[in-house]
Amino acid sequence: MPSTLTGFCEFREEIRKSRFITLAGPIASPADAQAFIEQHSDLNATHNCWAWKLGSQYRSNDDGEPGGTAGRPILAAIEAQDFDQVVVLVIRWYGGIQLGTGGLARAYGGGANKCLQQAPRLPLVNRQPFRLECSFSELALVKLRISEAQGLVEHEDFTANGVQMSIAVVPEHVEALQRQLADLSRGRIILEEATQQA
Repeated sequence: MPSTLTGFCEFREEIRKSRFITLAGPIASPADAQAFIEQHSDLNATHNCWAWKLGSQYRSNDDGEPGGTAGRPILAAIEAQDFDQVVVLVIRWYGGIQLGTGGLARAYGGGANKCLQQAPRLPLVNRQPFRLECSFSELALVKLRISEAQGLVEHEDFTANGVQMSIAVVPEHVEALQRQLADLSRGRIILEEATQQA
């Protein structure tokens, strides 16, 4: 069963004079991942490499390291330990000794692995995907109701008429959430089942 993190975790190591700090945290949206990366990146470091996974969405970045030697091994560590809704940032200060592509992949992937292994896990609840539309004025209340129903906002598109959202909701809360959204919008907001992406 996939897990996320209960909170922030950190792992530090030195490999052939290069210092590595691995930071990881839970996320609920791509924006959360970006905010985590921006907040914790060290601009004085040689590289700030990262990866995140959120359901079927994922991203990784080598930040100047040779292609595929940092971001992908970090993402592989997240997936190998069956984590989801997680971001991992590995910061490196170059120590003057080249590690080679294999050494880099082992350093970045290994740091991510060790950080996640020691982190407190939170099993993820199975959620169903839905779509809905609401007006701008209803958005804050809609998000509050989704959060109260242990739901996640996976994507939002702002259009001329309002906001289209992709959300994921725990099956037993769907009926109550549908009722609440109908009440706050006089029946206009309807949860449409979305087809799950493979």
